[in-house]
Amino acid sequence: MFTGIVEELGEIVAIEHLGDASRFQVRGPVVTEGAKHGDSIAVNGVCLTVVDLMEDAEGTRFSADVMAETLDRSSLGALDIGSRVNLERPMALGGRLGGHIVQGHVDGTGAIVDRKLSEHWEIVKISLPAELSRYVVEKGSITVDGISLTVVDAGPDYFTVSLIPTTLALTTLGVKQAGDPVNLEVDVLAKYVERLLGRDNGNGPQGNNPRNNGTQGNGTQDKEATA
Repeated sequence: MFTGIVEELGEIVAIEHLGDASRFQVRGPVVTEGAKHGDSIAVNGVCLTVVDLMEDAEGTRFSADVMAETLDRSSLGALDIGSRVNLERPMALGGRLGGHIVQGHVDGTGAIVDRKLSEHWEIVKISLPAELSRYVVEKGSITVDGISLTVVDAGPDYFTVSLIPTTLALTTLGVKQAGDPVNLEVDVLAKYVERLLGRDNGNGPQGNNPRNNGTQGNGTQDKEATA
């Protein structure tokens, strides 16, 4: 589990295309400190597994295999050698949850629509796939390229976030421009709530309750979900 608090701006130093997968080499001396084979590191919000660790004159880098499913469902396939990426290690047990619960499982991709500069912050508008809009609410949490952010405005196909100078300086959102893709992960709690409400409305299995035979029992009655 991650928190969406970026620890380091890393860099893609090599990409090896393997047909239905790719192997990325990512430079990140902070997140590789104490890392070993099999550990997890989030790259632009995508949880990847460390395969190898390598040292060179510019610092430590790690390699990770990215399968076709991940390349298709995230923006990692658009990265090139030299691309900067947000890096985060998993939260240590007992650590502070500085952002929100982030799984590192991308739900979809959006794109930067526009940016509006204010005196002390910047408003960024990001497109939102229609199937994800129901999970995004004003003042709720969303992960953009691995960054835990608070939603300012939520529309049917977009949302906006306010970025403070620290976020602009220490993450990829400081340099991304209109049209650039971003990975999106909605709040997992919203998805669990939706699933549970769906089960309450009759979408779940009925065999666990011997009285649940289509008739009213215990003061409740199953109904077909309308959401």
